[in-house]
This record gives sequence, structure tokens and C-alpha cells, in this order.
Amino acid sequence: MSYATFLTQEQVERIHEVSLEILEDAGLKVRYEPARDLFKKHGCTVEEERVKFPRAVVEKYRKMVPSSFTFHARDPKFDKTIPRDSPVIVTASSAPDIIDPVTGVERRAESADIARIAHLINELPGYDIFSISTLADDAPAGQFTISRLYPSIKYCLKPIRVTTTDRKDTNSIMQMAYLVAGGEEAYKEHPFLTHHYCPVVSPLTMDNLSTENVMYFAGEGLPVYPTIVPNAGLTSPMSMAGTLAQGNAEFLSALMLMQMVKEGTPTIYATLATVADMRTGAYTSGAIECGMLHMAFAQLARFYDVPCGGYIGLTNAKVNDAQAGYETGMSAMGGLASGMDMFNIGGLIDALKTFDFAKAVIDDEVAQMMKRAKRGINFSDDELAVNLIKEIGPGGSYIVAKHTISRMKTEAVMTKMADRDPRTIWEKKGSTDIHARAMKRMKEIMASNSAPLISPELDEKLRAEFPGMVTGVLEPIE
Repeated sequence: MSYATFLTQEQVERIHEVSLEILEDAGLKVRYEPARDLFKKHGCTVEEERVKFPRAVVEKYRKMVPSSFTFHARDPKFDKTIPRDSPVIVTASSAPDIIDPVTGVERRAESADIARIAHLINELPGYDIFSISTLADDAPAGQFTISRLYPSIKYCLKPIRVTTTDRKDTNSIMQMAYLVAGGEEAYKEHPFLTHHYCPVVSPLTMDNLSTENVMYFAGEGLPVYPTIVPNAGLTSPMSMAGTLAQGNAEFLSALMLMQMVKEGTPTIYATLATVADMRTGAYTSGAIECGMLHMAFAQLARFYDVPCGGYIGLTNAKVNDAQAGYETGMSAMGGLASGMDMFNIGGLIDALKTFDFAKAVIDDEVAQMMKRAKRGINFSDDELAVNLIKEIGPGGSYIVAKHTISRMKTEAVMTKMADRDPRTIWEKKGSTDIHARAMKRMKEIMASNSAPLISPELDEKLRAEFPGMVTGVLEPIE
């Protein structure tokens, strides 16, 4: 598949050159002292918290990044490597709120919700990676992240993406992972968690905790990648060109950090770039400008030969309405056409603040359509079907041809959410909209194959290791 070029090659090279200038002349404020020491050791200039990066250093380390990144799963059949397996679909994550599946009212998300979501994502075929969709308001003190990870592990075999807070939190997560894998060595042979952080806070500032975690996981050789989040008008220039230049400089700084820790560390050029609505300062993750920026960043990633992805296909809508549909669809298809490998797309509404079960089911169908588009069109002799066209001839019918029958389930996506019935049949089926159909599908999934995906013996070990932990039970929806 060839990719759309949103920028000219000259524009890509110009952004690269400007990013080198930013890193050399402005540099970054680096709050984490070990990171400053690491940069200094590898040829950067350090004055108090300011680090400046000579372009020769940038050029040296940016060329060390591998051209692929693998998400491992507990069940290896779900492993995904980008760009080979692109597009990989990842749930958007860490929403504080959820639309209650029974009342339809927004409320704080809890660990029981994560169990339901993990099971849903495990069963929906369009999703490849479960980035834990919500927070857990019922997490006991000192167990913030394990209260999210535990129900995820219980009900999802696909790769899990997780973010931790401080080093103590990170140690707890790793202890849980080692127990599940059967030991530290076994886990490191096939690490089923992928760690994610935002070490660079726009504009041009490297923080403490995220930076420490990125350095730790890179040093351990465990999957980790950063996301760059410039917001034009607030944390980057109120121009897309300026935001691309600053964001690219921020990505290169994170890339250098990882390579200086351990040369050859895989990473992803991951972004969540937006243009603020300056009428209110609103975070516009559903805006077309968000899609445009991601299309441009995808070209920069190809320039560096690094896998890319980000939070695209999102929405500012509060319900599953036309706004939710067009914001998700337009940006997602733009990102696909431009060559993005990873899409954090599933389940969130209201600018990443709220999880909605129906939206997750609808996004699964969007994901299947994206994968079909990426598969493209096969131009083999069999697919061109010239002999068949001659055989059928003018005025004939292809409906009973073997060529048709053999392809009727594979050539097109067999949609379940998108309604294609005539109006009369749609009315006989209850005149339901897509939200109602998605909720029906979600409840069917919740009622089937809902047994935990860890053994009772392992569950007992986990609960003994972490006393007072949330139950992680998959509760039925009544």
C-alpha cells in the first residue's frame, strides 16, 4: 500500500532542520537529574536544568532506533509487530469517568468496570491491544495501578498497555507481572505488558517520574514508548507548522534519552497533538486539525524509519451521535492513508474523559473497516477476473459464480453495527439506532465466555501478594 503525502519532502526536511535548531539553541528543561547526567555523558551541554543537544548528537542517536516495535501478549497468538501488522488498534485510555451501562448516566469509573471492558476488548476482533480504558476510583491507598492491571489480566489475553506513577508503583506492577508469568526470567522472555509515558511535557520540559520510568524500562530491555502532546495555542505555537517543529524536537529528545540508556531500544513515534479552541481553551481531540497533525507526524516517522501512532479517531462528542461518527471516521481514515501504524481509538468520548461501552463496540467496527482498507486491492489475475468477465458477458449475473461465492465473506466487511437493511425491515426489527445495537451486542458479549483467564491457583497467589486488593470480578449487567 502506498501512503498519502500530506507534506512535501521539502517540508519534512525543513521540520527536521528546525527541530535540530530548537534542540541546539533552546534545548529542554530536564528536571530529572540522572537524565541530565546521562545527556552530559553523551555530549550534550548542561547548565543547571537546561540541556542543549548538538545536532551531531541528535543525528547519531536518532539512527539507532529499530524500524519495528512489538507488543507482546500473554497468549503469543495475539502478539503484534508494527509496521508489519499495521494498523494495530489500541483502546484509548485512562478516562476518569464512564457511562453506566445500566442507567446511562455518567459516573466515576471503578475496577469492576475495567473487568467488563477487558472482557469486551478481549472478545471484539477489531482490537489488538488493551490500554486500560479507565481509572479505578475504588482503588485502595497504595494500589492505584494494580487495581487497574489486576482485572485487566483476569479478563484479557491480548497485549496490555499500562502506565505507572512512581517507582514504588512500578515495582508493584512488575511483581504482579512476574507472578503471572511464572517468574522474572519467564516474563522477560515474553513481556506481555507495554509501558507508556509522557516524559516530555510541552513546551520542551522533561519531567521527573515519567522520565525515571522510561529510563528504567529501557534499561531493563522491556517494551516502553513515549507520547508527545503539544497543544497549539497553549503549549506550542498557534500554528500547525510550529507545533510540528516543537513536537518533533520533543520526540527526538525522548528518542535520544532511550538510546543513551540502551542503544537499539525500540520505540514508537507516538503523538497526541491538537490545536486548542481558543474561544474556550477546549481540548480538541476530535478536531480535524488533530487528524492533520497526525498525518504530518506519520511522514516524519517515515523520514526517521520509526513506527508511528497516536491518539487519533477520538471525539469531543458527549454521546454516540453524528459528531462522534464524523470526528472518529475522518481523522482515523486520514491517519490510515498517511501510514500510521498504531491507533489509540477505542471507546472514549468527551475528549478522552469518559468511556462508553457502545462507542467501544462501534469503534471495533471502525477498526475492522480500517484493516480492510489497509489490506487494499489485490491485482492478481484471479482478482482482475478478466476471463470471468468475458464468460459472464454483457447482461449476465455474477451472483452464483464460484468466484463470487468464494469471496463473499472476505472481500467486504460484514458489518454488524452499520445497518444496511431496507427501511421496512429496519422498522420490523425495532427501528433501533446504532447506539442501541451496540449496547445489545455488548450485553451479549458480557453474557458469554466470561470465565477468568487466570487459574484459581494464580489468583490466590496474586491476592496473597497484594492484600486488600480489589475483587476484579466480572459482574453481570442486569
